[in-house]
Amino acid sequence: MKKTISGFVFFLLPFIGLSQTWSLDKAHAKAGFTVTHNLISEVDGYFKRFDASIASSKPDFSDAVFEMSAETASINTENEMRDGHLKGDNFFDAPKFPVLSFKSTSFSKVSGNKYKMTGNLTIKGITKPVTMDVTLLGPNIDERSKKQILGIKATTTIDRQHFKVGTSLAAKTVADEVELRATGEFKQN
Repeated sequence: MKKTISGFVFFLLPFIGLSQTWSLDKAHAKAGFTVTHNLISEVDGYFKRFDASIASSKPDFSDAVFEMSAETASINTENEMRDGHLKGDNFFDAPKFPVLSFKSTSFSKVSGNKYKMTGNLTIKGITKPVTMDVTLLGPNIDERSKKQILGIKATTTIDRQHFKVGTSLAAKTVADEVELRATGEFKQN
């Protein structure tokens, strides 16, 4: 009887307006980017220190708010000299702008597990709206914790010049278009 009542309450939560919050499982997540170098090859990078969360009161996540932040000084492209350059004032200016962030303003289903997420991306103190393609997997039940889990993959392409990341002279060696990609597992709190 106790299981039936708690299951019924869990079922009703989305309908009575209680918000569900989800925390990032950092061991199963990555926030990264890909950019073209010298117009012929791609360079991948990621941020070692980042966090994200999701809040939603609807089971279809149509009111979901996704928030993410990353420490710019944690950038890693597997090349120490390049990473130092990217942390400098010509690119991320990590000492002055230690965090980049994103907060969604809408999350809408396209079809199946595909969504469009619009929100505000802030890099170097400049905030611009972006739209991401999202694949949402789950929710499922984690066998260890018995809590709900879900997976997200979000991608978009931005123009780094809109955020004053790098100079226009850098466009001869680094493309203006940068593909952003965030993936991760989230556990329900």
